[in-house]
Amino acid sequence: MKDVALAAGVSTATVSRTLMNPEKVSSQTRQKVEQAVLDVGYYPHNLSKNLKRNESKTILVIVPNISDPFFTDVVCGIEETAAQHGYLVLIGDCKHQQKHENAFINLIITKQIDGMLLLGSHIPFDVSKEEQKNLPPMIMANEFAPELELPTVHIDNLTASFRATHYLQQMGHKRIACITGPEDMPLCRYRLQGYIQAMRRTGVPLREDYIIRGDFTHESGAESLKKLISLPEPPTAVFCHSDIMAIGVMWQAKKLGLELPKDLSVIGFDNLDITRYSEPALTTMEQPRYQIGRESMLLLLDQLQGRPVAPGSRLLDCDLIIRDSVCRLKS
Repeated sequence: MKDVALAAGVSTATVSRTLMNPEKVSSQTRQKVEQAVLDVGYYPHNLSKNLKRNESKTILVIVPNISDPFFTDVVCGIEETAAQHGYLVLIGDCKHQQKHENAFINLIITKQIDGMLLLGSHIPFDVSKEEQKNLPPMIMANEFAPELELPTVHIDNLTASFRATHYLQQMGHKRIACITGPEDMPLCRYRLQGYIQAMRRTGVPLREDYIIRGDFTHESGAESLKKLISLPEPPTAVFCHSDIMAIGVMWQAKKLGLELPKDLSVIGFDNLDITRYSEPALTTMEQPRYQIGRESMLLLLDQLQGRPVAPGSRLLDCDLIIRDSVCRLKS
């Protein structure tokens, strides 16, 4: 505690007050103390923990956007596996708690959590390789950030995207558009690269106007299709980086008077439950969402129990689910 006080430029009493009663100190002081705690690597005891084993039996799961239906089954896989081993799961929603970084930091510095599962690339605190020594055990799931050197459970997004695009090519399509996800998400960069590789493999010149940036919402899918259809030579098929955007594309296509899949073939990504009930039923790349959650939690348990866990990828299979939203292009 003296080291923390020295690093923060405050008294030990202020350090104690910040950790035990943070509402009684100013936000500026709290931030200085919290940063000093992380820098020093100090973990105070917490009365709610099992003091004999020095564990809280609680896991923090950081989710990019809890309202995105993709994460429902991932979190179910985590929670059910955690419960089987006596752990409680806390959910931290990055999108809707961006202003509550201190809440996550407080859980870490007071050691109210034993480990973390990171489901996205947007993390509300520093998880750089240098800072990892002061953080509890962590596993990445769904995303892949090799620079962090964390154990990671995910699919091969590049290969999956290549397969989706190649399937459209096998169905006779050459004018294939791609509606991507956010540029700052690594998995979107891999999926875009898979699309580009598939297109270049056929020798067809890559058209930049066929690549449109979306944001995983229905609205971005719909708006992207309006741009594509307005081109002098619109695409005959669209590959979307998510099912949600693909459903937005199909909705907009019908609104514009297009007949699916005769006038436009559409393929999505994720195989959400809703894709079976869309009209037409959506062809998509299936992600093993529950399995991603389960396997990542099992890896974290291995770390918590002292078993060696090597950094790097644990790749799960991703299958193409063929339904009615893609048809063979008539020559």
